[in-house]
Amino acid sequence: MSTLLIAIIILAFFAVLMGVSWFTSRNADSETFFTGNRRSPWYLVAFGMIGSTISGVTFISVPGEVGNSAWTYLQFLMGNFIGYWIIALVLIPLYYRLNLVSIYTYLDERFGVRSYKTGAFFFLVSQTIGASFRLYLAAGVLQLAFFNDLGIPFGVTVLITLFLIWVYTYRAGIKTVVWTDSLQTFFILGAIGITIWVILKQMNLGFGDMFTVVDQHPYSRIFDWDWKSETNFFKQFLAGVGIVLTMNGLDQNMMQKNLTCKTRKDAQKNIYWFSFAFIIANIFFLSLGVLLYYYAQQKGISLPEHTDDLFPLLAMKYFGPLAGALFLLGILSAAYSSADSALTALTTSFCIDFLNLDPAGAKSKQTRMLVHVGFSLLMFLVIVVFRIINNESVVSAVFRVAGYTYGPLLGLFAFGILTKRQVIDRYVPVIGLLSPVLSYILNVNSEAWLFGYKIGFELLLVNGLIMFLGLLIVNRKDNPAN
Repeated sequence: MSTLLIAIIILAFFAVLMGVSWFTSRNADSETFFTGNRRSPWYLVAFGMIGSTISGVTFISVPGEVGNSAWTYLQFLMGNFIGYWIIALVLIPLYYRLNLVSIYTYLDERFGVRSYKTGAFFFLVSQTIGASFRLYLAAGVLQLAFFNDLGIPFGVTVLITLFLIWVYTYRAGIKTVVWTDSLQTFFILGAIGITIWVILKQMNLGFGDMFTVVDQHPYSRIFDWDWKSETNFFKQFLAGVGIVLTMNGLDQNMMQKNLTCKTRKDAQKNIYWFSFAFIIANIFFLSLGVLLYYYAQQKGISLPEHTDDLFPLLAMKYFGPLAGALFLLGILSAAYSSADSALTALTTSFCIDFLNLDPAGAKSKQTRMLVHVGFSLLMFLVIVVFRIINNESVVSAVFRVAGYTYGPLLGLFAFGILTKRQVIDRYVPVIGLLSPVLSYILNVNSEAWLFGYKIGFELLLVNGLIMFLGLLIVNRKDNPAN
């Protein structure tokens, strides 16, 4: 692909996003930024959530990770499906009944202010790191495809990327994100579909042949019943449930979009339909992963050292200009559909949960704009640091960090919903900090202490259980919080 073509794609992509931002920000106020005035059509939210859930991690890492763990990721996705239905049946009614802007306000009402701040703090840490990892992946592709040729360093690429996100989200916030996510989802799914078509065409295969290739390839193995393995079915399935509950149901980023729906029933309908679409979309990503390895094998192409580099390498160098252009459009869409909503959610949580900002207040606009800038700079720093130290697949890194940072949130909400007990509120931050530390110690020593058992993605559940047990120790049966 020529540098000129890449520049045209990037400029056209952002021109469309700016156009959507202009359209959605007309007559926008602070309520629009935080809640979208609760007027979003459920089907628009559901379609857009596909893109924001997929993100750049799924777009690049999942196809490449097939070479490491075959289709065992599908076990994880099965757990995700159950997790989404729990969100729809349990969490959505709770959030709508309390009419929440920030979902962590629930912890204040249930336990007290320290529990509330602890939950919001762990969200801010989790989302900042997770969103930065995802954006790091996209910035790396842009650097390789375009900015390297211009002699622009990686740090400047990241700054440009974050600045563009800030520009089209700072006015209408979540309302803009709901619409841009839908547009970006269309680009992502289109890119995957066309890429599969290009591979089949170059390999002289029909669409029916694709199923045969995928089915017979050793990388299409789904189930792993070895109890010691990190990809054991029960580990993956339960971790899939837990991670969806935390990274979606207890995550301001994802729930803020659902809370823009007009009614509780619309929000639930959105989750039900999305859960099916999410599974189908990921099956195509896994199928693409098998096809990428099959293509490289048949063409005698040397595999890159890191699996995250496989899809970008083949798309940009071997599949032709059309596939390369669509790959670039897809990774841009995947990264930005995740990063723009994350930045909006971080701004919302910090303003509501820590600054106690009134969304309709006179000073809310100026304050949220400053916070918006602050989190953009913080994400920049995290990305640059991760660039220096990263040595593993990003999809693994994201879920590994989530296991440590989302666990306390899972324990807090589970205790609040599943029990009627109160806690000694002043001890909750201490337990919240101890829980990831104890989880880390257990994770490092699990094989030695647990007869060869190796903890995988279920680390999140272990962390949440430790938090839950800690709250049980400091619980109080009387109603007043302390």
